[in-house]
Amino acid sequence: MKKTCSLLVVCALAAATGAAGEPDPRLAPLLPLVGKTWRGTLSAPGAAKPVVDVHRFDLVVGGRAVRSSHSVNDGEYGGESLFTWDEEKKVIVYTYVTNGGFYTTGTLAAEGGGFKSLEIVHGSAGGVTEVEATSHVLPDGRLHVKSRHLKDGQWVDGREVYYAVDASAVVRFKE
Repeated sequence: MKKTCSLLVVCALAAATGAAGEPDPRLAPLLPLVGKTWRGTLSAPGAAKPVVDVHRFDLVVGGRAVRSSHSVNDGEYGGESLFTWDEEKKVIVYTYVTNGGFYTTGTLAAEGGGFKSLEIVHGSAGGVTEVEATSHVLPDGRLHVKSRHLKDGQWVDGREVYYAVDASAVVRFKE
């Protein structure tokens, strides 16, 4: 019993100290987002029921990865991603797990002062098999994200969203 308790304490301390650290410089495209909570409206302006996305980015694993968590309308939909450098592929890779019954795997690369991502959908996502997005932090501090997706063999425009930092926003998931 004593060994088990000691092991749990060591693991807890390692987890607490491993979350901070110097960021891997190869994760540079994501670093402007880290440590912030972003809020954006996905619905059209003036919608009867606004659709709000809250997105949080944190440095984890001693700076070796970035975790993002997001929820739409307090958890009606959401998910988490873990981004890390893939030494073999020489690119940032990530997995995005959703509460919508599917997950994606993708790559992310610096582009024009921001980044571009391409992900492959695994599971049922209403016919969507790939998602491509560009993201940039604008001079006014907002995050601009524009996406398109491959659905039933055709690329179609997705969302264009402007996020602002909102320290009071919280990512929530419904039980």
